[in-house]
Amino acid sequence: MSESSNKTSPSRRQFLTGAAAAGVGAVAAGAAQANGDPLITQVQEWASATGEGVDATPYGLPIEFEQDVVRRNVEWLTADTISSINFTPIHALDGTITPQGCAFERHHSGAIELRKEDYRLMINGLVDTPLVFSYEDLERFPRENRVYFCECAANTGMEWAGAQLNGAQFTHGMIHNMEYSGISLRTLLEEAGLDAAGDLADKWVYVEGADASSNGRSIPMAKALDDVLVAFKANGEALRKEHGYPVRLVVPGWEGNMWIKWLRRIEVTDQAVESREETSKYTDNLANGIARKWTWEMDAKSVVTAPSPQAPIKHGKGPLVITGLAWSGRGAISGVDVSIDGGKTWKEARLAAPGQDKALTRFYLDHVWDGSEMLLQSRARDTTGYVQPTKDQLREVRGLNSIYHNNCIQTWWVKATGEAENVEVS
Repeated sequence: MSESSNKTSPSRRQFLTGAAAAGVGAVAAGAAQANGDPLITQVQEWASATGEGVDATPYGLPIEFEQDVVRRNVEWLTADTISSINFTPIHALDGTITPQGCAFERHHSGAIELRKEDYRLMINGLVDTPLVFSYEDLERFPRENRVYFCECAANTGMEWAGAQLNGAQFTHGMIHNMEYSGISLRTLLEEAGLDAAGDLADKWVYVEGADASSNGRSIPMAKALDDVLVAFKANGEALRKEHGYPVRLVVPGWEGNMWIKWLRRIEVTDQAVESREETSKYTDNLANGIARKWTWEMDAKSVVTAPSPQAPIKHGKGPLVITGLAWSGRGAISGVDVSIDGGKTWKEARLAAPGQDKALTRFYLDHVWDGSEMLLQSRARDTTGYVQPTKDQLREVRGLNSIYHNNCIQTWWVKATGEAENVEVS
């Protein structure tokens, strides 16, 4: 049975009072008296001289004290780093917008360098007038700004058979959430003209990149005309090389392999091309040996990012902020529940802001930790009514040998020491 949520959240002052009453001191003994801590009562070296000038770092970088907040890969995951992936340090971030500099990468033949001046985008196939655009041409079209998450279909895939990797960065870090600036794909397709295509209901677009792999993918015309963007900015600045500079495709809510980088060609076709990348992988293996395809949408999912294996509790007993991320490729997050006992009971978390369509949502649960072990879980709900499943519920449908689209509930075993470990509570 689920524990009903208390809609009236206790104030932070109540938390502090409760901690003190429990004999653990203000904020778990972490807050010192104002007249006893020399770091606040005495003048420190950083306040005794002038700092750097405004032009010391022409392009701003994180301060050295945050140098561990970086992307990381798993060496044994792939044969080399050219066709591989690294992971966003989601355990060390807050809010929802992912800085480009630590947003995960996935390459099939390495990140290429392509100048704006050398960039071209072709639209051909079943169009009235085949066209080729330069980068400057694209800049002249009406543009949009949209925040969306991009998630690799293999995110959490290594956890299908059991708890594998010890860290939210590695279990769920194949995801980022950025504000993209670009042009509606519909606008460019209409510029080329679609009368020649006839009935659009059964038409497709085939998109490919300028890199050696091309990573070509087929997208139904209905999606292409809906919310797909041709983007050239992320978080206000030019795309990074590893994210497809100078132009990439944004396919909201759908698996990241369709977000073609270094976008060079869009062909209108009367059927799916079924290229290497949409047949040799990115299909879901079922228990009966059949592989289902066209599972593009990313279902509702969530994860507690702290406490977690890479973000242990260091302050001891008392007030604790449990936080994490939730998302859905089918709409917006409508709510998130958090359990500290492995799913026996649930409390409704506080959303930092109302859920946005196909974007990350930050959630918080303000908790008073008594120092006992916890089995931390989160469970997302979206605006379609879908509820994030357990791993056993997924296995009932897809068996034991699947990889992609693993959106199961994740469990962290938080020990009395504050350290956390990846475990499976199915």
